[in-house]
Amino acid sequence: MGRVELPADLREALDRTTAGVPAGRLADAVDLLVGRYRSGEPAEDGPILAAAVDVTAYAAYRMPATYAAVRAALAQVAGRRPDLTARTLLDLGGGTGAAVWAVADAYPDLASVTVVDQVPAALALGERLARTAARPALRTAQWRPAALAGLAPARADLVTVSYVLGELPPAVRAEVVRTAAGSTTTLVLIVEPGTPAGYDRIITARTQLIGAGLSIVAPCPHQDRCPIVPGQDWCHFAARVARSSLHRQVKRAELGYEDEKFAFVAATPGPAPAPTPGRVLRRPRYGKGMVTLTVCTPTDGLVTEVVSKRQGPRYRAARTLTWGSPWPEPP
Repeated sequence: MGRVELPADLREALDRTTAGVPAGRLADAVDLLVGRYRSGEPAEDGPILAAAVDVTAYAAYRMPATYAAVRAALAQVAGRRPDLTARTLLDLGGGTGAAVWAVADAYPDLASVTVVDQVPAALALGERLARTAARPALRTAQWRPAALAGLAPARADLVTVSYVLGELPPAVRAEVVRTAAGSTTTLVLIVEPGTPAGYDRIITARTQLIGAGLSIVAPCPHQDRCPIVPGQDWCHFAARVARSSLHRQVKRAELGYEDEKFAFVAATPGPAPAPTPGRVLRRPRYGKGMVTLTVCTPTDGLVTEVVSKRQGPRYRAARTLTWGSPWPEPP
């Protein structure tokens, strides 16, 4: 997708929201939040976003990356199933609503949005940000405070669960995935950080979704067991995020971009897609007259393919690939 930028209306809303808070205070809050999230420990003693400044800092530093990851995941879904669309969205654990902005961009026909989260302050900020959105579905979104444990299924075309499972105890994670599977009519999308721990949560959710009768749409080119050996590797992708001035300030960063690593799984209650090309799982490596690819294939599992210049059209095609691209098996 190239570099992903926040929609102008969201960027402007974030700037207005943070205008009255000193940048240094936001940056200090971001440092504390980053440490808490990177600990990898679920929030057993209550939500991580406990204070208003935490919520504001979270929105400033995480919404761009979450938006980019969800948007990139939906682009992979569209590559596999361009026929899928969504008019209704249920976002579980959606917080300040980064995922719903990404969905609204991917599916212009989106008409109804419901965001459920256990932190009222996050929902209040999300609602405030959406008031001036260009898309009507965002302006009229329902922001519903509720615990994710014990949540009854509610029907929606698309159900998203982004950057949430890592904050929950394992039993609640399984319950949230079960709720998502039972709520969707078209697609479930689960996104986690692109770390070994995030991949473990995704692969557990993938197994649970298949067990619930859903079919995997992306990123996997098959419905079989993941060929990656836990502890040796993990499946993840990257989205390049354009940093605004605010984003650079709260992250104490100088570069105008960052690469957000994410892992995801998307599944549909419909039948499994037709056999598809493999998926490039790493950035292609270029040598003299050759391209080396790591590919998850529908028939041979995880393979390393070296495409040489002598292969003509296949070599030229390999030179255009990016991380996450589809790639057919050799004829």
